[in-house]
Amino acid sequence: MPRARRAMKPAETPSAEAPAEAAGERGPSVEDIAQDIATAIIEKRLPPGTWLREEALGRVYSVSRTKIRGALLMLAKDKLVETVPDKGSFVSQPSVQEAREVFSVRRLLEGEVVRLFCARATPADFDRLDQHVRMERTALRGPSPGSVRERLLGDFHVVLAEACGHRVLAELVAEQVARSSLIAMLYQSSNDPHCSTDEHAEFLALCRRGEVEAAVLSMNEHLLRVEASLRLERDAPDRQLDLVKALLM
Repeated sequence: MPRARRAMKPAETPSAEAPAEAAGERGPSVEDIAQDIATAIIEKRLPPGTWLREEALGRVYSVSRTKIRGALLMLAKDKLVETVPDKGSFVSQPSVQEAREVFSVRRLLEGEVVRLFCARATPADFDRLDQHVRMERTALRGPSPGSVRERLLGDFHVVLAEACGHRVLAELVAEQVARSSLIAMLYQSSNDPHCSTDEHAEFLALCRRGEVEAAVLSMNEHLLRVEASLRLERDAPDRQLDLVKALLM
């Protein structure tokens, strides 16, 4: 579920005469709401620490609090949201230690992904990833927001994992990529997206030539460089924003 897709259009905010609870089952599903909030988090419209107020979310999506709570529970299972007793739900704020552990886990997972991909990849899989790199480069040349470019860079790893033919492994990678997006936002990554796209292309060239261990090393070095771009030596900043405005962007 954490993989970002293009956000759906939230329902118009209902009038005072039609409160969110009255919308009942007519609004979006719990899964759709969770996916939309996940997309907003990954696209950096909802930064770490954002208070996800149930009442405000109910107005945005024109649904009952029951649906909102279900969506927040799904996001909590994916580690994108944390619930604090008697306070509410918030976009997760990974600690420095957690940030380092996430990238450590990604290196372990994605090393196996690379080996499986090299063993199983079809021409169609390479075509799909080549197309993804072209999308990254197009976004870099055009007026696309930085959040869209960064989402594309993260999605490369998810698409690669999906192509390796191991569903559970792909789900684990998707979860860690989403958590990495939160970490990059919280610790103000200085990662150069042009560099990441070039590294993706070089990695694919190694896979295409069948240089498996070189491809594994390339992926490992890529993830180490992305981690090194994080400012993990200092505390993360406090952030406040208009929740409703962020979701309607």
